[in-house]
Amino acid sequence: MTNETRRPFPWTSLLAATAVAASLSFALKTPVSGAEQARVIPPPSVDEPAGPALEVAVLAGGCFWGVQGVFQHVKGVASAVSGYAGGDKDKAQYEIVGSGRTGHAESVRVTYDPRQISYGRILQIYFSVAHDPTELNRQGPDRGTQYRSAIFPVDAEQARVAQAYIAQLDQAHAFGAPIATKIEPDRPFYPAEAYHQDFLTLNPSYPYIVVNDLPKIANLKRLYPEFYRAEPALVGGGRATN
Repeated sequence: MTNETRRPFPWTSLLAATAVAASLSFALKTPVSGAEQARVIPPPSVDEPAGPALEVAVLAGGCFWGVQGVFQHVKGVASAVSGYAGGDKDKAQYEIVGSGRTGHAESVRVTYDPRQISYGRILQIYFSVAHDPTELNRQGPDRGTQYRSAIFPVDAEQARVAQAYIAQLDQAHAFGAPIATKIEPDRPFYPAEAYHQDFLTLNPSYPYIVVNDLPKIANLKRLYPEFYRAEPALVGGGRATN
């Protein structure tokens, strides 16, 4: 999908607030097509212990609008920021990343409370709801290395949990094909431009969002009601309460 076709619409705050309620309500009540169905997968058998402080997970799974939108609706998530990981700082710009030649992937930095949701459970939602992990450099209509499926662990323990979970899911044949997700350690994250933040919430009637991303929110609520919250944790509008 080209950069031009993904440009934001100039919504006002009032229109956005009204539209998101209507669009999310429609999506949560409407059955989704087979291509948009999430998959039930087992929880991780290996996970990190809960610590007292907020932790961070960096994940890539196609266009960051939908991945950010999913995790903004997850209980225990303090923030989810769209950005870029895998390349150099001076190339962490949307117009350049869109070339597919920077090494970056559109990614989301999820800051979460491990006392409410673990890293392993974050990965469970990532694999089953946020994207299709059997596709390496493609998600929906988007193709290229900038849309790759990748986990950017912030430490060795996260890498260990991610590797163990991928092996567990492959051994269980949880998907119809092997998981293609790559684990890429030691890659810094750079926040994306302001107009990409909270895009799903601010532009719920944008055709790309309606077709590709609102069904993910519906699937999150359907498959993980214990982790779903209606009010998203917004980058630009403060943190929603659980």
